[in-house]
Order: sequence, then C-alpha cells, then structure tokens
Amino acid sequence: MEQPQLNEHNKQEYPPMHTCEHIVNRTMVNLFGCGRAVSAHIERKKSKLDFALPQALTDEDIARIETTVNEVIGRHLDVTTEFITQEEAAARFDMKRLPENASDTVRIVKVGDYDDCLCIGAHVQNTSEIGTFKIISHDYKDGIFRMRFKLL
Repeated sequence: MEQPQLNEHNKQEYPPMHTCEHIVNRTMVNLFGCGRAVSAHIERKKSKLDFALPQALTDEDIARIETTVNEVIGRHLDVTTEFITQEEAAARFDMKRLPENASDTVRIVKVGDYDDCLCIGAHVQNTSEIGTFKIISHDYKDGIFRMRFKLL
C-alpha cells in the first residue's frame, strides 16, 4: 500500500514518553470513566496531563494508576499504526481535537490491545522501550486533576 499523505507535524516528541502518554490516557479512562486528557505537555525529562474529574484522587488512586500503567508497559505490547479515512475514524474516535485542515486520511496508533487513538506523533515500537512510569506530583483544582510524571 502506498504511504498516505498526512499533515505535517511540527513537534518532535520523545517516543517513550509520548507512547506512555497513550497508556496513561487509557488507564484514566478505564479506572475513572473520564475522557482522555484535556491538556498535555509531554517532554523528555517530565510531562504533565490534565484530566476533568468530579473530585480529587486519593493516594490509593495514584498508586493504582502507577501500578496499572507499569503493568501495561511490562506486557511488552507492540505499538502499531493503521491508516483510515476521517469518515471511518468518526465512527470510532472523538474527532474534537482533529485540526480543521486535517487530511482525509488519519493515522491510528495502537498500543497492543490496550489503547488506540488518532495520533501523528512519534512512538516506540514496543512498550518494553518505555521504562518505569513514576508520578512525581499531582494536584486538583476547579475540576481538573493534574499529574506530573517521569520515566525512570
């Protein structure tokens, strides 16, 4: 199959951290029924994600997030891509964050059987390349839970 023409991407992510972001997002959706992050700042040294939640998380919740994310990383899942049309994507994904001028062909990034979402960023080939996920701080204000994390 010919490589589809996708929109240019202006930011170079650190693939282990960016792939970890996908796992954290799915973990939050699975554990707390919230949506994916409403804001993200992903960097090599440390990253932060903001989630809309009705209440603050407990220390037990924080430990559960760390444990779950590290269990998924430890499953050594392959990270793969799939190209589909926007029309096909609209039936499977939230399209709110897709830019207005996005190409008709979009890329889906899959982290094994754990997560799949629209993404144009750089990723590892297998979760074994990520390292250990560690939440370094968190807070809750006005309905937004913010976590800061790093990879060890």
